[in-house]
Amino acid sequence: MTHRDRQIICGLFLSKFNQAGLAYLGFKSFVEAFNALGYGLQARPASIKNYRDELDPYFPNERRGWHKRPLREHCRQVLDVHRDARLDELGELVKGFLLPVAEAESPPEVRRVLRAHELGASSSFAKRLITGKAAEQYFVANCKNMPEFSDLNVTDTTGWGCGFDFKLVAPQSASFLAVEVKGMRTKSGEFQMTELEHDMADALSERYYLVLVRNFVEQPFHTVIRDPSHCGIKFTKLARKEVRFTWSANVGA
Repeated sequence: MTHRDRQIICGLFLSKFNQAGLAYLGFKSFVEAFNALGYGLQARPASIKNYRDELDPYFPNERRGWHKRPLREHCRQVLDVHRDARLDELGELVKGFLLPVAEAESPPEVRRVLRAHELGASSSFAKRLITGKAAEQYFVANCKNMPEFSDLNVTDTTGWGCGFDFKLVAPQSASFLAVEVKGMRTKSGEFQMTELEHDMADALSERYYLVLVRNFVEQPFHTVIRDPSHCGIKFTKLARKEVRFTWSANVGA
């Protein structure tokens, strides 16, 4: 499946299932969905909207879409494959593009169970996407326009478990800057750092940056914070108790 196919499927999902599709993914509006899905897929938010609009004439909803324009062949091919998909089938496919938890070959029922455990009862796909991948990909797309990082080489460290998302290095330099990216649905509100992130920020001091990507519900923008441990932001330490269940059984001799 191509990068473009994934974008078309997101547009098809939003066109076919409309408000039910937004609710399934946990988005509050189409604008939020376009922003989060677009950045999450390393595409323009407008691309997701355009694919939804192009496919609107083929599904019953209040929008007319691109009813005067013929459907492009690459969109028709995706429509032919997924036109009759159920909400959960297509919704889980969209989630799998952005928050993969299992091998692509895993059966859908296996992926659904794994995803339910990954997201947890108190979390949603939209929240995870905005505070994670969509915000990170926004940084990748825009970091060269940020004065603090414009001349630096960027390495993605999200999979390193090192307390920051990106390592930035100037050419011919042995030193580096660390960037942790946090996403927020609205213009203001709460964000959290893990214990490792907070400790790393304290240790690296002025070489550690927070980039807050804010306002996915309207138009995302960013705020760059240098040395968050010593810049005047007041952090409150929270203790979280996590309960995990195991299942036991007895068998006879």
